[in-house]
Parts: sequence; structure tokens; C-alpha cells
Amino acid sequence: MSLTAGIVGLPNVGKSTLFNAITKKNILAANYPFATIDPNVGIVTVPDKRLDFLNNLYKPVSLVPTAFEFTDIAGLVKGASTGEGLGNKFLSHIREVDAIVEVVRCFDDKNIIHVENVVDPIRDIEIIEVELILADLEIIENRFNKIGKKAALSKDKDVKKEAELLEKLQKALEANIAIRKLELDEDEKKMIKPFNLLTAKPIIYMANVSEDDILKGTNEYVKKVQEYAKKEKSGVIVVCAKIESELSDLSDEEKNTFLKELGIEESGLDKLIKATYSLLGLKTFFTAGSDEVRAWTFKDGMKAPQCAGIIHTDFERGFIKAEIMSYDDLVDCGNEKLVKEAGKMRLEGKDYIMQDGDICYFRFNV
Repeated sequence: MSLTAGIVGLPNVGKSTLFNAITKKNILAANYPFATIDPNVGIVTVPDKRLDFLNNLYKPVSLVPTAFEFTDIAGLVKGASTGEGLGNKFLSHIREVDAIVEVVRCFDDKNIIHVENVVDPIRDIEIIEVELILADLEIIENRFNKIGKKAALSKDKDVKKEAELLEKLQKALEANIAIRKLELDEDEKKMIKPFNLLTAKPIIYMANVSEDDILKGTNEYVKKVQEYAKKEKSGVIVVCAKIESELSDLSDEEKNTFLKELGIEESGLDKLIKATYSLLGLKTFFTAGSDEVRAWTFKDGMKAPQCAGIIHTDFERGFIKAEIMSYDDLVDCGNEKLVKEAGKMRLEGKDYIMQDGDICYFRFNV
């Protein structure tokens, strides 16, 4: 399951520096707008200590962690929805991602230009929100213009329902309300999915602070962002782009030592991945054996056949049963044989809802 988070923000907020750090990609990070001209894509492995235990137990030929894709999208500016800056080109890149990570500048530095001249994180957030809303409004209006008259004359319930939904969305957007803030039922969510609406995507705010403030964990700018995010039930991750950049050049052991010396429990990347997983309702199951130990990402609520299909479509098509043990039971018992002897190895059918930490062997026949 390929998952992508798009990193957005105004120019010069530390976006590309953070992207460099979390993906260890040396893209251009410059002190002027539009240093990022094309969307840069980086794949990061998802840290999971459970893989260390499974690796030591099975000693597989290969160990494959699950991965997350980050896309660094050029800095947006006021008027982007009408073509200002580099405009709609970048808004189209955001449409392709599963979640939005918005980097917000929460530090003062006279040596780094702010595109709006003064640091004000809430103003910055609202500038981007307005541009995303205007871009979505154009999509909704174009669609409504195509089916509005047809819906008024048609007896087709689906067409009428879509027109009513489009009208509801249009009114919300015109009132400056993002789609993610609306209470939509499952049918409505399915109906708007093909539009890839920007403001329907879940969002996390990444507050970029100075080295001094990361040790405190907050500052007045961050508090304002946290208050704003709380109202819309979004998360806030506090990071220092400069420190993340230094961490990216270290080995895991050196990184842990450095973090301990600073009194920081985990890196900004680790916090971001956890927050994004939670935001998107993602969990992990494992396949394990002497050939390979592998982590797989799935969405909460998925059933065993759907998870089997993540590995291969044939597994879902010919699904028979899933042989499952939980990671915790494996740790408690010590090995697979003892899990079986304890009666904790289970055979689950098509209606089984997969759980985080399940270790699976899928039986299928095509």
C-alpha cells in the first residue's frame, strides 16, 4: 500500500531543509522563493522496533520495513490558485497525496527572508488554506455547471444526490470552510473521492522552531498554532529543521546519543510518521520466515482478504484462511512453536478484522 504525504508551506519556512533531513536527499535548499521547482519525492522507512525482535528471532535472508513517501512541493504564495508564484502546477501535485504536512515557520531570524516580511504562523496557515479552498471551489463549480441543469430535470437519484452534495460543498467553501471540517457520511465521501479535493485531505502542522526552542518544546508561535489546530482537530509536530538536518548524517547509534544529550525523546521524523499513521488510520501487520521478515501497512478496519491482497491480488482472490499470531504473544512465548503449543495460533476467515501487530501466513488457492 503506497502512501504519500505532501510537504507544503510558504517559501522560506524550512520546508526543503526538513525534506532533505527526513529523506536524506540533498535537494536545493536556498534562501529565496521557489528553490524547489519540481516536486521532489523521497521514500523513508518507517521505524518499528518490533522488526528488530523478528529479525533476531527468524534471522531472515532479507528484512523489509514498511515505507512512506514524502513529496516536497514548491512554496505556495498568496494568489497561487489564480497562478501567482508558480501557481496551479503545484496545487495539482498536492491533489495526488494522501495527507498534507504543512510546515509553519515559528522562529525569528533576520537572516532568513519571510515572504510576507513578518513572522506570523496563523496568517501563513490562513494564506495557504484560502488558496486550497479557492482551488477546490473551482473544481466544485465546474462540476456543478456540468450536472446542475441535468439534475434539475433528471429523475436519476444519483445525479440529484451529487448535485445536492456539490451545492453543500460550494456553500461551505464560499464561507471559507475546508471540506475536512464538514460531517460527511460514507456515501458522500465516496462521491467526492474522484475529485481529489485539497481541503478534504487530513492535515498535520509541522512547527519549525529554533534550536533553543526545540529544547523547551514550544514558544509563543507554537502555542498559537496548537490552539488553531485544536479547533479543527488536527495535529501539531514541533521540529527544528536545523537539528533534523544534523541528525540525518548520523548513524542510528550516534543519533540516539545525540538526542539523549539534547534531552529529546525522538526525532521529528519519528514523531511525524507516528502522527501521520494515526491521522490516516494506518496499522502494520507482518509476514515472517527464514526467507523474509516484512512489515506491511494497512488501513484500520480492513479484513484479512483485503490485507492479503496488499501482498498480491491472487492472495485476495483465492483467499481461504489466515494463520495468525499476535506479536505480543510471540514475544511472551518466545518462538512460533511455543505460540502453537499455548493455543495462541489462530485460523481466521474472511470476516476477520486485522489487528496491528498480527503476524500472518495467508492460505489461498487460485
